[in-house]
Amino acid sequence: MGRLEALKTSSTQAPAAITHGETASLKPCDEIAGLSGDPNFMTSLARGLAVIQAFSEPQQRLTISHLSAKTGLSRAAVRRCLYTLTKLGLTGCDDASHFYLRPRVLALGYSYISSTPLATAAQPVLEHISHLLHESCSIATLDRLDIVYIARFNVTRIMSIDLGIGSRLPAFCTSMGRVLLANLPDSDIECYLSRVQFTRYTDRTIIDAGKLREVLRGIRRAGFAVVDQELELGLRSMAVPIRSPEGKVAAAVNIGAHAQRVSLPEMQARFLPHLRAAAQELGMLLR
Repeated sequence: MGRLEALKTSSTQAPAAITHGETASLKPCDEIAGLSGDPNFMTSLARGLAVIQAFSEPQQRLTISHLSAKTGLSRAAVRRCLYTLTKLGLTGCDDASHFYLRPRVLALGYSYISSTPLATAAQPVLEHISHLLHESCSIATLDRLDIVYIARFNVTRIMSIDLGIGSRLPAFCTSMGRVLLANLPDSDIECYLSRVQFTRYTDRTIIDAGKLREVLRGIRRAGFAVVDQELELGLRSMAVPIRSPEGKVAAAVNIGAHAQRVSLPEMQARFLPHLRAAAQELGMLLR
C-alpha cells in the first residue's frame, strides 16, 4: 500500500510533538488516557468511537485483534465496544470473528451534514464552477491535523485515491488545508506546527515547520493557496477561504487539475476569479 492510499486507512489521532521533523504515531488509546483524569470525560464512549473510526474502505472487515492493534485498546475493551455497537445496530459480524460497520452508522455523519448549510446547499455552486472550468471542485473544513471533505463535485479523477464526502487528507500539504491554517491565530498555527506529523509524499512536499510557517504567512497575505504536486505527482490545486458575513473563515473551496494540463499562471489567471466568486456566494449561506 502506498503512502497516499494509506491516508484513507487512518482515522483521526491525537497530536504528537515533532522530533526532528517527524513524529511517532499516537494511537487513540493515548489520547483517551490523556483525558481520563477529567471526571466529565466518558472513557467508554471515547473507546467506542475509536473502534468505529478504525474501520476504513481497504479494511472493511476487522477482527478484535486488528482493532486492538489499530486503536491501542486492549482486546477485552474492543470486545465490549463491539458487543455494545452490535447491540445498537452500528456494527455486525457474520462469522464470530470479522466485524464490519452497518448502515446505521451513517446517521452519525448525516447529523453533521444535514445541519451544515455549506454541506447541504453548496452542490449547485460546485457544479457550476466545475462545468465552467471542467475540473473537480471541493469544500473542506479543518479537523485537528486534517481536512475533512464536506462537499465535492467530481468531473475527472486525477488522484490515485477516490475522494468523497468524509474523506480526510493532511492539512499541511493540501491547498484547502493551508488556506485554513493560514487564517488561524498565530498561536494556533504554532500549536499545529508543533504537533503535525510531516510525511514526504513527493519530492516537492514541504516537511519543514519553518518553511511551512513562511508559506502560510504568504497565503494569508495573498488570500489563496496553490499546492503544486506536494500530495501527489501530477496533482495541482488552488484554494480560497470561505468567510461568513462577519469575516470568520469557516471552510475552504478548491479546484484541482492535472499539472500537465493546467499551468500555474493559468490557474491563477483563470481559476482564481471563479473560486473567489464561489467563496463569496458560499459565505452568504453562513448567515
